[in-house]
Amino acid sequence: MEKKVYSIDGKELRTINLDDKVFNLPVNEDVIYYAITNELANKRVGTACTKTRAEVHGSNAKPYKQKGTGNARRGDKKSPLCVGGGTIFGPKPRDYSYAIPKKEKRLAMKTILSMRAQSDILTVVEDFTVESGKTKDLVKILNNFAKDTRTVILLKDDDAKIKLAGRNIPTLSFLSFNRLRAHDLFYARKIIMLESAAKNLSEFYADEKEAK
Repeated sequence: MEKKVYSIDGKELRTINLDDKVFNLPVNEDVIYYAITNELANKRVGTACTKTRAEVHGSNAKPYKQKGTGNARRGDKKSPLCVGGGTIFGPKPRDYSYAIPKKEKRLAMKTILSMRAQSDILTVVEDFTVESGKTKDLVKILNNFAKDTRTVILLKDDDAKIKLAGRNIPTLSFLSFNRLRAHDLFYARKIIMLESAAKNLSEFYADEKEAK
């Protein structure tokens, strides 16, 4: 498929051919769901912890005698039925992360890229960087394409200068062509893809056989 290439000033320069195997696939909602769910699960810290009645600090003494009081039988004050007592089946530290098949994850990335390329959300821009590393210089460029909206810039490599300029912009995130995140791509309101990143993406994903 063909896509227009814009200058950093927002002017149309030329067109570029995007690989149909990466940017023109049918939507596969299932793999997108699996990829995003996997990323969110892998980000969970899993440090929630509650105490059982064996771990709660307190006396083991019987609070009152077994019979004759009219009250229910009570072994100690650490019972889950008492205020301040232990918790039944509460959360414990655990690892929520898991792996999904590599082909499935790559297919999810290509599907999302195809969705965005077939709409106005994805824009191809000529290669640029921010030599000054200043946020205001990057904001001038972004204002020509997206203003105050969740934006993702797809880079051709790990550009430290442009990342330095964009780290103070809360709605902006950066992704390298070989380290994409399905969550960021799917929920972005604007995707700015550098021209070289488009070529790198095609080379990186095009030869991969589709997951059945």
